[in-house]
Amino acid sequence: MEHRTLCRTGREVSVVGLGTWQLGADWGEVDPAQARAVLDAAAGAGVTFFDTADVYGDGRSEQAIGAFLRDNPGLEVTVATKMGRRAEQVPENYVLANFRQWVDRSRRNLGTDVLDLVQLHCPPTAVYGDDELYDALDTLVDEGAVRHYGVSVERTDEALAAIARGRTATVQIVLNAFRLKPLDDVLPAAEAAGVGIIARVPLASGLLSGTYSETTTFAADDHRAYNRDGAAFDVGETFSGVEFERGLAAVREFGQLVPEGTTTAQAAIAWITAQRGVSTVIPGARSVDQVRANAAAADTGGLGAALDAGVHDIYDRWFREVVHARW
Repeated sequence: MEHRTLCRTGREVSVVGLGTWQLGADWGEVDPAQARAVLDAAAGAGVTFFDTADVYGDGRSEQAIGAFLRDNPGLEVTVATKMGRRAEQVPENYVLANFRQWVDRSRRNLGTDVLDLVQLHCPPTAVYGDDELYDALDTLVDEGAVRHYGVSVERTDEALAAIARGRTATVQIVLNAFRLKPLDDVLPAAEAAGVGIIARVPLASGLLSGTYSETTTFAADDHRAYNRDGAAFDVGETFSGVEFERGLAAVREFGQLVPEGTTTAQAAIAWITAQRGVSTVIPGARSVDQVRANAAAADTGGLGAALDAGVHDIYDRWFREVVHARW
């Protein structure tokens, strides 16, 4: 597995990491034994970066990772968690006193004294320009509660505001073959500033796996069923904000670009890892086979100029008008 430096953190992380939203909630029922098997398989495949959040299963994802790490002492894994979505989404809540409470809870869940990386979890846009907020995050580092901090954003303007701050270590952003806007300004700005880019939703909530069809259904407690209109949270987190049937048509075209011996999902992940400035990509997985297949994408390379050109062509024809100005 290729490793890259997570920029200002100085930590070496696998280019393909593991997103663990699905180990907590919002993707249907989660079997704890299955969650442990996924973590075991990820580590076995060379994955050294786990991304979680305090809100995933109200801490269940963090607790699963904490138990896994306790049972595997000495395993070199960087754990990034996120905070802020368990509270009402108003700027007034993004203050040091709350940060301390949220961080303390995550430390307990993960069974660690110091968090490797804590990220604000898609907070209100207004907080990105608040000097006191960054002072509070700096205090968490200075007090030794966290080693580094970053942000998880919905929009590119939010990412650029955070990148401009001197101690922001990472920006997590939706980046995939159906969401290309971060390539315009965010990735170049992050690279120039020494800020790591964590690419999330790399498979557009599974659309880019190439395994869905018009007859695919999802459980009632799966966000791919209940959040297609953005009723629960930003619709850009579900299928990257594209209409499901439109996404199916586009992914069929994408599949025609994929070389023999590579799966559609692997090509989608490999395309992201080939983008200059990307530190790590965090596909989720609910099975051991998915974990291993995703990790294997690190060995496929960028798959060449033809795939890249095809991605841009598909995006321009199917999605640019719908999503580019929105996020």
